[in-house]
Amino acid sequence: MAKEVPYLDVQNLTKSFGALLLFEDICFSIAEGQKVGLIAKNGTGKSTLLSILCGKEGYDSGSIIYRRDLKVGFLEQTPVFNPEDSVLDACFNHQGNEEKVLKAKQILTQLKIRDLQQPMGQLSGGQQKRVALANVLILEPDFLILDEPTNHLDLEMIEWLEGYLGRGNRTLLMVTHDRYFLDRVCSVILELDDHTIYTYRGNYSYYLEKRQERIDNRRAEIARANNLYRTELEWMHRMPQARGHKARAREDAFYELERVAKARIEERAIRLKANNVYIGSKIFECQYVSKRFGDVCIMKDFYYNFSRFEKMGIVGSNGTGKSTFLKMLLGELQPDEGRIVIGETVRFGYFSQEGLQFNEKQKVIDVVRDIADYIDLGQGRHYSASQFLQYFLFTNEQQYNYVYKLSGGERRKLYLCTVLMRNPNFLVLDEPTNDLDIVTLQILEEYLQDFPGCVIVVSHDRYFTDKVVDHLLVFKGNGVIRDFPGNYTQYRSLTSLTPDPIPKERGARSSSAGTSDGKSSHSPLLGRDAGGETKRKLSYKEKREFEQLEKDVAALEAEKKQIEDALSSGSISVDEITAMSKRLPLLNDELDEKSMRWLELSELAQ
Repeated sequence: MAKEVPYLDVQNLTKSFGALLLFEDICFSIAEGQKVGLIAKNGTGKSTLLSILCGKEGYDSGSIIYRRDLKVGFLEQTPVFNPEDSVLDACFNHQGNEEKVLKAKQILTQLKIRDLQQPMGQLSGGQQKRVALANVLILEPDFLILDEPTNHLDLEMIEWLEGYLGRGNRTLLMVTHDRYFLDRVCSVILELDDHTIYTYRGNYSYYLEKRQERIDNRRAEIARANNLYRTELEWMHRMPQARGHKARAREDAFYELERVAKARIEERAIRLKANNVYIGSKIFECQYVSKRFGDVCIMKDFYYNFSRFEKMGIVGSNGTGKSTFLKMLLGELQPDEGRIVIGETVRFGYFSQEGLQFNEKQKVIDVVRDIADYIDLGQGRHYSASQFLQYFLFTNEQQYNYVYKLSGGERRKLYLCTVLMRNPNFLVLDEPTNDLDIVTLQILEEYLQDFPGCVIVVSHDRYFTDKVVDHLLVFKGNGVIRDFPGNYTQYRSLTSLTPDPIPKERGARSSSAGTSDGKSSHSPLLGRDAGGETKRKLSYKEKREFEQLEKDVAALEAEKKQIEDALSSGSISVDEITAMSKRLPLLNDELDEKSMRWLELSELAQ
């Protein structure tokens, strides 16, 4: 039987900008039903590759072949619209078709774009990105190519999109730094690294494991080459210039060996731990703060006493007041009622969504040196501006580049460095993960875990939030703000079992969130029944269901592992890959459903 033609086949693709080589002779293919995530460091060509695949950017050499009559939908990183078009008119894919208009309205509502007659010029950049995403989904293409689809989405929208893309037989290639999204949606990971591409037939967790194996093997290869190189170098020095045929062959082999021996594998930087940050016992106290914008209530009688060394995450839908709260804390906005009292020792470092306006003709290293020549880590240790930039993966060459040459992600990373170089003792980070690559996110996570001061993070990156924070403020809208003693995954697991598992509201005077000694008084919710009532026991029928679910979940997990192993083996046919790629998302949905029911019953079984 003839092999099925893949949706996309890329062969020997090369792209450079002048002397800057992005990738060389890369090859990969995507079959029907595969969901593929593309991972790379900032500035290495992810968005350029997607633009090339969609015909919006040229390339130096190679071939790009799509299956005949394939309908492709492309979400650009920064879409452009006519500012005078209404939202609905900007959804150009509806073409007056009533069914398409209805679909457009449904998807736009899911993405919280509700005024369909509003001119596009009045929308924020994030709202325009959501309209562009709706456009692609309305088209219902055979093949979706998405550049950062989760940027500017709140957690509720991300979870909706995760479910939407994970269902059915959709074929997908996307760039995203949302690691939970990659884990739950993608069955193949492509990594663009060192001008080439590596394919991992599994989800993000599988990629991490196999990538480390690849690096370890490469490191061992370089070590072996170095040992042999010393011997061959002595031979090269001893041999006369006039060499026979065998000697010349050995000489050619020497230069190849030299290339391998001198290869470099980027080592992760050591963890940067500062010990000189001092912050007093009084941090800040929100004393019954209220804030409104017209009819929209952001906060009502909000009390909170922030404790020393606290690492807080702030989550909630867009428009519920998260950024407004940060701006009041920093004194950029004033409350309508109440006040916020800041401790005398507090030195804020603020990373805003808007970013920093750079001098485009300034060199990267000079931007940081204008703030400080070095950062003091305490105990006689310090990092120079150059070392600090290197810690955040700016190479020596990049440090002496001009700002205008930086990619969007590299600019965000430079802005982050300018905030941290000021050596604050209280970091306030508003969406710090947007546009940062995964390696930089891992470094930032470690930095914040070790940071000896206070941290507040507003982020829609669930993986990042889970790693960094020890509790949440959940902005529910209409002035309701609640404290949850745990990370985002713990919060979601409880909210999926109970309608409202958080008994303590931060909007009323009777339920204050602090004590007079400056310590936070969090409700120890985990492990107790949310309503305070005695839990009922499992019925006989539920016991049987519980026992069956244990067997079903085990069987589904075994099948999932079998499929993932087969997909990663590289020894199965395109037809088998297609069939397994179709089965895997359905399997994940069934596994999630049965696991959630098992969790629900296990609560009653305890």
